Amino acid sequence: MHFLKWLYPGMKFKRWLLLFAAGVMLISLGMAVVFNYKFIDHLEEAIFRTIYLWTGSYNYVFASLVGGAMVIIGVIIILIAVRFIVRSVIAVLLPDNSERLVDLIYEKRKLGKGPAVVVVGGGHGLSVLLRGIKEATSNVTAVVTVADDGGSSGRLREELGIIPPGDLRNCLVALADTEPLMEKLFQHRFGGNSGLAGHSFGNLFIAAMAEVTGDMETALKQSSKVLAVKGRVLPASKEHVRLDAIMDDGSVICGESQIPEARKRIHRVKLFPDDAEAVQSSMDAIRDAEAIILGPGSLYTSVIPNLLVDGIADAVCRSKAIKIYICNVMTQPGETDGYTASMHVKAIQDHAGRNAIDFILVNSTPVPEVLREKYAENGAYPVVVDEKELNRLGVGVIKADLITKADALHHEPQKLCDSVMRIVYGMKGR
Repeated sequence: MHFLKWLYPGMKFKRWLLLFAAGVMLISLGMAVVFNYKFIDHLEEAIFRTIYLWTGSYNYVFASLVGGAMVIIGVIIILIAVRFIVRSVIAVLLPDNSERLVDLIYEKRKLGKGPAVVVVGGGHGLSVLLRGIKEATSNVTAVVTVADDGGSSGRLREELGIIPPGDLRNCLVALADTEPLMEKLFQHRFGGNSGLAGHSFGNLFIAAMAEVTGDMETALKQSSKVLAVKGRVLPASKEHVRLDAIMDDGSVICGESQIPEARKRIHRVKLFPDDAEAVQSSMDAIRDAEAIILGPGSLYTSVIPNLLVDGIADAVCRSKAIKIYICNVMTQPGETDGYTASMHVKAIQDHAGRNAIDFILVNSTPVPEVLREKYAENGAYPVVVDEKELNRLGVGVIKADLITKADALHHEPQKLCDSVMRIVYGMKGR
């Protein structure tokens, strides 16, 4: 029997188990004395005889006080025993963080009661949101684009025939509740001139896990255990897809990494093949979500590609969840030059359907002039929030402070999370 293993020598468990049993026995005897009930004949008789010798007669009140004292002592003994039993287990499982056990349990319970949130996107923007939202709920699922064809991800995609792991890795790290060294390890990028140059360790780890398990979804699930991830990270599809862009001048740019480089105005993007099958777990997460969040991130190369996977846009539009689009603070050179907030929304509606967005969350804090000039050098400018046009598109506008004074290009994780959760809880309360 597995229980008997607790009695093995060296477990430092038996002594406290015996102390616990002694406490239970003492409580039982105390209750028997209080109620004048024979539990173990000889013991009760000895106790009653002692009381008689002390008082000269049987005194029920005195007997009750003796029994009550025995009960209290028994409870104290049990509490001491439980404390040391728990300590004995924790010392092995959490040798460096045993003092955080209560915090860990509380956090786990609290986050487990959070709303079911699905975040759709990719790139740096998605990981920024996930870093914040993991502190509000552990019921979060990241549905990540698989159209990336540049850098380490692109090389692994071509050489190993796997879906690109880069954005998936970033999301895993963002949702991780692990030691800083482990996060640093997963983000470490090899230098030098070897075949490993340019690859990140996390990408190689996920690629190896995919080969070992034979499936990328399973690989992500197992990798999540290594990183103690709060939530889930899922690819939008497990098929090899290519993102193409049809420009306003009629030209077609093939490949996600090539689209911004073309420096042309994008008319529409599409996937090849155009019937790429969605991961069922991603579809299930969207169906069961209480809130669906699009972005933040590159409009045409991170957010919209997910909605082009067969079935995902339809699932989002049909969902009764609160649907929020987080608009970028700045325009993206080569992708959204001159775009207003409504133009971002219209692009999503054109690709996914009018019901894909209920609310748009935009930054309300003016970008400092110093940062404006800095970003303008690279062709990035603050996105203009044209409320009237947004309302005409049937989208509610919610403004909030989402940036820091030091970086307007990226959202601040905690501010972004707080704003999103206020919307979610506010809508749930209606």
